[in-house]
Amino acid sequence: MEKIMAKRILIVDDNELMTEVMTYILTGSGYEVIALNGGDNIFNDIKTVRPDLLILDALLPGMDGRDICMLIKLNRDTQNLPVIICSGNDNIDDALSQKGAPNDVLHKPFNIDNLIEKVEHQLAA
Repeated sequence: MEKIMAKRILIVDDNELMTEVMTYILTGSGYEVIALNGGDNIFNDIKTVRPDLLILDALLPGMDGRDICMLIKLNRDTQNLPVIICSGNDNIDDALSQKGAPNDVLHKPFNIDNLIEKVEHQLAA
């Protein structure tokens, strides 16, 4: 019987503790997780990692995750990649109405069930 490949999730967040916690939770739920601390080479990273889902921090060093998300959504090669933006900022929901909007937003601090639910929802789509 063929082994079903685990869905691959790319997390980009400059907070190492946050990426460790998410990695732990998602790996425990059967996902393959790659975590990066910056979005400088995001398109190369997407090409290399070929994730099924991207979890992106809204505030990265010198970059805005919403801008990165917009570039991903407006790029023909990456436009279908589901993106969840996460932030401790309450205004993050505004990102859902921007041009090149993320597929969902995750508020920090998040609870485990909420994270898994959003991930499963995006990967089921």
